Amino acid sequence: MLRLNPARPVILACKGRQTEMIDKALAPVCGLYCGTCEYLEKQCQGCGNVNGKLFWTAQMKVEVCPLYDCCINKKQLEHCGLCDEFPCKTFTDFYDPSLSIEEAKKSVLARQSEITERQEIGTEKWLREKEAVKK
Repeated sequence: MLRLNPARPVILACKGRQTEMIDKALAPVCGLYCGTCEYLEKQCQGCGNVNGKLFWTAQMKVEVCPLYDCCINKKQLEHCGLCDEFPCKTFTDFYDPSLSIEEAKKSVLARQSEITERQEIGTEKWLREKEAVKK
């Protein structure tokens, strides 16, 4: 079971008579949705829970995810889509190294699309939509 970190932002949203908890740590800066990630709860707790120091950073020889570092640590932005430079070289050059060049390009475009949607509708609604699809 994924343990909630009391220090990280969680949104309580009322939906009729029900209150749902929306975990903002599942909405990383990069446009992915951690809630459907195969590594969540196994090798990873989500970048919002580990301050961007994910399990794969050692493999890439970095201390922290470059997107997390830029967005959160340097610019204090919730996600890349809020940056005036989006999509920047850091964003477009960042992808899973196990992907082929074609797959990587598709992945970057998909993340860019997700970030754009999240910017338009807001993180809370974006997370609710992702959770609804997951169920």
